[in-house]
Amino acid sequence: MLGPAQRLPAPQNQARRVAGPELLAECRKLQGCPTGQAKVTKGFRLPAKFVIHAVGPVWRGGRDGEPELLAACYRVCFSLAVANGIKSVPFPAISCGVYGYPIPDACRIAVREARAALKSLHKIERVVFTCFTEEVFQAYSRTLEL
Repeated sequence: MLGPAQRLPAPQNQARRVAGPELLAECRKLQGCPTGQAKVTKGFRLPAKFVIHAVGPVWRGGRDGEPELLAACYRVCFSLAVANGIKSVPFPAISCGVYGYPIPDACRIAVREARAALKSLHKIERVVFTCFTEEVFQAYSRTLEL
């Protein structure tokens, strides 16, 4: 699961480097992706067969439909996973980096949408929340009551 290419955190940049130039070439063919949506490509040199590219919203105070766009982003990712036979879906904290989404709010949306997908989309077997910072880990831990 990768976010937009602009100003990526180090782990996402690393994933793109490992995947190789073929990933970038395939991404260019997608001709962008609207906020709240996602598209899928091959994983190329990554261990994953596919990569879902999600575009979450930039936080603007919550008055521009950001919660709905973020929830839609997760729902589209799950739909793409099912359509492509992906059974295990890892997620970074979508929109929480340079897009400024409040981490606790984003985690609640992510967990709510993951629970709904696991309940209704029986082909999804596992959801993994990848936490690149302690703050994100703590927010997910509180949300999941770990």
